[in-house]
Amino acid sequence: MSSKGGLASYGVNFYAIGQLGARQVQQVLQGASPEHLPVEQLDRLKLVINLKTARSLGLTVPAAVLARADQVIE
Repeated sequence: MSSKGGLASYGVNFYAIGQLGARQVQQVLQGASPEHLPVEQLDRLKLVINLKTARSLGLTVPAAVLARADQVIE
C-alpha cells in the first residue's frame, strides 16, 4: 500500500511470496523434482493503516487496530 490515499490494506506480503517462489526455483535448479516439492503458502497477512487518510475522512482508528497493524502510515 502506498501513502497516496488508501485507508487500509489487509493482504499478502508480495516480497514474502517472491521469497517462497525463489526458494522453490532454487530447489529445482539444484536437482529436486518439482512434483516432490511441497505446496507452500504464507501463514500471515499484512495489515497497513494510513492515518493521514483516516484523518482526512474524519475517522478515528481504534488503538487496538493500530496495535495490530504491521505498518502505520502517518
